[in-house]
Amino acid sequence: MAVEEAKKIITSYYGPRIRIMEVCGTHTHEIFRLGIRNLLPENIELISGPGCPVCVTQVGFIDEAVMLALEKGCTICSFGDLLRVPGTEMSLAQARAKGADVRVVYMPLDAVKIAQENPDLNVVFLAVGFETTTPISCMAVEKAVELGLDNFSLLTANKTMPEAYKALKESADAFLYPGHVNAITGTEVCKRMRDEEGVSGVVTGFTASELLTALAVIVKKLPEKKPFFVNCYPRVVKEEGNRKAVELINKVMEPCDAEWRGIGVIPGSGLRLREKYSSCDARKKYSLPEIKGRSNPACRCGDVLRGDIKPYQCKVFGKVCTPQHPVGACMVSNEGACSAYYQYGGGMIE
Repeated sequence: MAVEEAKKIITSYYGPRIRIMEVCGTHTHEIFRLGIRNLLPENIELISGPGCPVCVTQVGFIDEAVMLALEKGCTICSFGDLLRVPGTEMSLAQARAKGADVRVVYMPLDAVKIAQENPDLNVVFLAVGFETTTPISCMAVEKAVELGLDNFSLLTANKTMPEAYKALKESADAFLYPGHVNAITGTEVCKRMRDEEGVSGVVTGFTASELLTALAVIVKKLPEKKPFFVNCYPRVVKEEGNRKAVELINKVMEPCDAEWRGIGVIPGSGLRLREKYSSCDARKKYSLPEIKGRSNPACRCGDVLRGDIKPYQCKVFGKVCTPQHPVGACMVSNEGACSAYYQYGGGMIE
């Protein structure tokens, strides 16, 4: 579909109100950055879903990491976004200010290298993310086992999308499926959502033409009142996905129930290390107690992630809560909805 044709379909829509959920933080930011929201008529509403892995990571996970750092004396390795996510009492950045050894790495294998080069350190990598980044955490585990390292482990908060789609299917009329996730999983999950759950959606990429085409397809097909799935990202997303990546995940990890910030526990939506790799499980290695974290009661990240409110409808948005001083995870991450609305003036647009 040509860009101009897609624009015309979108801007000339005068039917019933449509709610489309972007299940990808990068989609949220690109739609803002490219000015696509400005094209939408009032009866097409975009809502931001739980597509940011840092944003959906539960408060208790941050508390576990802080405990490992301050009480267990572990060296914590993490992607940068996670350091400023508030825990119950403090963030990892605040723990580092108290003397904890917290390091930013770019790959889980960097943490393995630190463990290999520093046998006196107990290195823990904070494994968060969806199907896109989970394979590299699995690679790190296999490498640590291959090297015979007994000072490397993962604290896992890995999640998978299919059960989340089911949990949120009443929140929107159609999903804008995340292209990177589907590049790993393939299109079978989306087809099952269509056939078994009656959920419509389109998987797409991140350019203006790809996003406009996907939105136009949704606008054109929803009035037909028949569940649909369309792959608008065929240059990257294949039906079979990345079989090797999926096989690696299944080899090293197994499904488990998982808590999603603001949504609650979604059965079967998490991943944990299989028993064969339990020596790399930080919770078992350091006998961590079950921790139920408490988020700041002023923070409405959960309502944002469910699509119940827009970020600017939170009373602390842009006032107490800013990217420099985040109250909630959605303002921390570069993929967070609150961060996108703050950066691109979402409150002024709506």
